[in-house]
Amino acid sequence: MYAVLETGSKQYRVAAGDTLEIERLAVEAGQPFTFDRVLLVNRDGAVAVGTPVVTGATVVADVVEHIRGEKKLTFKMKRRKGYHKTIGHRQELTIVKIKEIKS
Repeated sequence: MYAVLETGSKQYRVAAGDTLEIERLAVEAGQPFTFDRVLLVNRDGAVAVGTPVVTGATVVADVVEHIRGEKKLTFKMKRRKGYHKTIGHRQELTIVKIKEIKS
């Protein structure tokens, strides 16, 4: 059994026991979190596709920890002008472990 859920404007295919790195959630580590935006549920070949979400379907996960992703560097330059600039960014992430899919 698996489901497709949406969080942080991204979609993830999950099954029970999976571990995901998603955009930061406003939940403390160790607490459960319920994803309500479930777009698809597959129960051993019986597929339920939502319009846009499957009614009554939720995915329950435990928040493991909050981390920061790797640093992404961007370099801007305008030739012959003496302009160059380096910009760095680290994304705030949450690691979640999927407990169950309810439908």
